[in-house]
Amino acid sequence: MKSMLIISRQAPWSGPGAREALDIALAGGAFDLPLGLLFLDDGVFQLAASQQPAALQQKDLTANLQALPLFGVESLYASARSLQERGLDSTALSLVAEVLDDHALSALIDRYDQVLTL
Repeated sequence: MKSMLIISRQAPWSGPGAREALDIALAGGAFDLPLGLLFLDDGVFQLAASQQPAALQQKDLTANLQALPLFGVESLYASARSLQERGLDSTALSLVAEVLDDHALSALIDRYDQVLTL
């Protein structure tokens, strides 16, 4: 079975990309597809604690994110540079994600058979 890395690059409130990435990850996890989920660029905002999406008339993705381990999606990664550039503290994220530098990100992407970017 081929492995898949889903790269989520959109903030949770900037359009459907963040929700679509989570939906694909949850569906893949339900079918025991070996996959990982990488939060990159504005996608790291999905991991920020205490989001208030209702203020922007958006749906809260927190429940979907919290469900990832229940669906077998336990390989979660975040870009150290993306977190730093956006002022997010890696120790205060809503989910435990392995924080990787640029070199480790490149190696991570090379490990997967297929890469899907949203």
